[in-house]
Amino acid sequence: MVTTKRTIADKFKDLLKNVRTQNDATVSSRRRAITRRLNQDFWDSYSDTDHTRYIGSYGRGTEIKGASDVDLMARLPSSLYSRYDSYLGNGQSALLQAVRDSIRKTYSSTDVGGDGQVIVVRFSDGIKFEVVPAFIRTDGSYTYPDSNAGGSWKKMDPIAEIEAIDLANARHNKKVKHLARMARAWRTKNNVSMSGLLIDTLAYDFMAGWEYNDKSFVYYDWMTRDFLKYLYEQDRDRRYWYAPGSNQRVYRSGVFEYKAGQAYRESLEAIECEAQGREYSANEHWKNIFGSVFTG
Repeated sequence: MVTTKRTIADKFKDLLKNVRTQNDATVSSRRRAITRRLNQDFWDSYSDTDHTRYIGSYGRGTEIKGASDVDLMARLPSSLYSRYDSYLGNGQSALLQAVRDSIRKTYSSTDVGGDGQVIVVRFSDGIKFEVVPAFIRTDGSYTYPDSNAGGSWKKMDPIAEIEAIDLANARHNKKVKHLARMARAWRTKNNVSMSGLLIDTLAYDFMAGWEYNDKSFVYYDWMTRDFLKYLYEQDRDRRYWYAPGSNQRVYRSGVFEYKAGQAYRESLEAIECEAQGREYSANEHWKNIFGSVFTG
């Protein structure tokens, strides 16, 4: 029996299928339940869709299978901001407590806690929602509470980040999100210290200048190689980058450049093996980069 050699395009298409999230229906159902409860308590509404939005990696469409965190922004009426801002004590803590008490009415047997800026809803299957209450600002960004150090209000602009990623992804034929998901697989396999927003920021920056950003899946091996080289060559003394859309600072959580260099060398070996027809060896090198989600 003759075995047909699989192309690079086939291999990377399968990789991207294998890393896609698989619990979207469960996540959506829980979002609707949380949204309905918050709307009842804060908006006098029974809508299960209004006033909440996925943000973070899930909102940007760059999350992968196996990740458990879902970031959900819950917009509240502006009148509540005035009420909690006028507290003599920590109004931010009081607001977070009010939102936590509301969610507990729906998920009374679920672990619902807080970490100073969000309400954390932990489910028994490992999925964790982080709900951030927020107030819209005149410029379209949002104010959210931080109860740490006596309490303060902070600014975020997650919708601008989502829109910037979406636009670049459309401009480059889906490669921004594809690359961000592939980079998450590499992060998981190799225990790399990088936040999801930093991965997305660097994927966005890289793709804007990559010479093959108009090419198809046939170039995904080179895309992997060149992105890992791009990461490896980042300045290790650099503390932060600027997120697309919001321009907020995205701080590094550790040194990722060394592991990027290791993976870059693996990619060179993989590409060389592919060129020589040594498919098994090539697949093993790709698996060292991406883990078992790369099936070859």
